[in-house]
Amino acid sequence: MMDTTLSLLGIAGAMTVGAMSPGPSFVMVARTAVTSRTDGLAAALGMGAGGLVFAIAALVGLQAAFLAVPALYVAIKGLGGAYLVYLGFRIWSGARQPLAVAAQETDGSPRQQGRSGRTFLLGLATQVSNPKTAVVYASIFAAFLPREVPLVLALAVPAVIFCIETGWYAIVALALSSAAPRSAYLRYKVWIDRAAGGVMGLLGLRLIWSAVRGN
Repeated sequence: MMDTTLSLLGIAGAMTVGAMSPGPSFVMVARTAVTSRTDGLAAALGMGAGGLVFAIAALVGLQAAFLAVPALYVAIKGLGGAYLVYLGFRIWSGARQPLAVAAQETDGSPRQQGRSGRTFLLGLATQVSNPKTAVVYASIFAAFLPREVPLVLALAVPAVIFCIETGWYAIVALALSSAAPRSAYLRYKVWIDRAAGGVMGLLGLRLIWSAVRGN
């Protein structure tokens, strides 16, 4: 039971960092929230649904692959770790680049109201169509899941990921639909992005080291 709890906490922590890392999903939710808080929350729900899809696919696919080809478990750790180091470097080095949403701050078109259903689907499509998300999920799952996943963990992981993805992007939607918090994020964007990039890079190094050790 303790191992299951630690695995779940490890995945939750890593996925929280991953969700908070800037990328296409963040920009999509931010832009939507600027024009409509309701649509921003709908987009956040779409991101959560996309995360749920990835979580189920990763659980089923990885578990089957690990059982069929045990060496794949180590290979995914190494390749996934290298990619996370690269992603962390990209986030860190791009910290000073202005966020695209900043140019949309005054574009509050009323035509965006009442499109929650379409915005949900757009959020879902944005999340699912991002290949980086699939790599991050596979890497994190490979790092923290045991070779044989117990049923309770298989059920808990997708639910936790849905809550993390939806919760984080709901916070983004609420924050960036208000002028003061939005300005504060833009003011400290460099430090926030560098922190996210540093953590992502350290996670990648952890995966590489684990692969080298063969466990």
